[in-house]
Amino acid sequence: MANGNKKSKKKLFIFGGLGLLLVAVVLLVIFQGNKEEIIPVVTEKVQKRTVTQTVTATGKINPEFQVKITPEVTGEIVFLPIKEGDQVKKGDVLIKIKSDYYLAQKQRADAALQSAKAGLSQRKAELDKVSSDYKRVKELHAKNLVSDSEIEATKSQYLSVQAMYEGAQASVLQSDAALREALEQLYKTTITSPMNGTVSILNVELGERVLGSGFSQGTDLMTVSDLSNMEAIVDVDENDVPLISVGDTSRIKVDAFGDRVFTAVVKQIGNSAKQSGFGTQEQVINFEVKIKLVEIDKNLRPGMSCNAKIETETKSNVVTVPIQSVTARSDSKPEEDEGAPINGKKKEDEKIQEIVFVIENGKAKSKNVKTGISDDNYIEVKTGLDVDVDVVTGSYRAISRELKDGSIVTIENKKSFGKEKK
Repeated sequence: MANGNKKSKKKLFIFGGLGLLLVAVVLLVIFQGNKEEIIPVVTEKVQKRTVTQTVTATGKINPEFQVKITPEVTGEIVFLPIKEGDQVKKGDVLIKIKSDYYLAQKQRADAALQSAKAGLSQRKAELDKVSSDYKRVKELHAKNLVSDSEIEATKSQYLSVQAMYEGAQASVLQSDAALREALEQLYKTTITSPMNGTVSILNVELGERVLGSGFSQGTDLMTVSDLSNMEAIVDVDENDVPLISVGDTSRIKVDAFGDRVFTAVVKQIGNSAKQSGFGTQEQVINFEVKIKLVEIDKNLRPGMSCNAKIETETKSNVVTVPIQSVTARSDSKPEEDEGAPINGKKKEDEKIQEIVFVIENGKAKSKNVKTGISDDNYIEVKTGLDVDVDVVTGSYRAISRELKDGSIVTIENKKSFGKEKK
């Protein structure tokens, strides 16, 4: 009997202890739920600054002026006095193509011209004779000394010889044109530089046979470039092209030159789109923009990769905040964000507003703002903020999700805040 009482007391103590523990947990949850969360934030003063809006793009360095040279005649290269990298002047001989065939053509055309001229001289003599006879017969016919049939025969002979003379004249003109064409083909066997510059690309060797561009594209012999005038050719996204204007200043970084920055100016904006990945999710539409380099380095080479930062607009002494301070929220209350429409207002009709959070008396307060241009770090605030106000700059989670009007905050400097988050 004593053992039974001991067991009953033991059970009573166990269940009583569990009950007290459960009550303690419930009370703790209730009190903790009523306790308002304190959100740690980083702040910065709203200040006036100079903001420069930029557009970034990638591309290649190329000469502003370059000429691809192709032959107009076909043949074997018999003279090649230059090599890649050589400096050339306008008129310098670059290549000679074997001219034997074109020289023979010229000689044939010359001989044909001489023959045509001889034929013309013969026809001229015949025409002079029949012209004189026709004139004498006309005089006699006027005195009724010759018959009508005789004058008609003389006239017919005169007209026939005159036609042959005119044909001989045309033959001379034709032969002369053929000679000029043969001479032109002969001259084209020697190719000279069209400009002062550098042989930046050489695709052929001595003894190689090349094709003329008369009936095809022709062999690409070489490229002569003016390396004293260079430009960056970059692809700009279709959404950024409207922001760019001819004359905008640009800063160019060439991969081969590390952190060195070249000053440049936008020279030309393409009108035709360049599409890649058409019809796929990776479809991209770009426009080609040419940017002339103001400063040149002799070590710049065509084809080098580059990054361009184009300064499209600059505003001085404007109210600014860090870019991360601006977030977007819908104009509905948090409890309205999910579920059925409230007060007849559909979710798709909600307006997205730009806001920032400022600190007033230890609490966060949202401010609707209207923003303008931005640079890499700061964004212009046109309306909604005054200078010297503390604006929340971090953390991203606090700005985008946690903060709301009236949230209690604790301000921490960036150093300790960063360590805490780590």
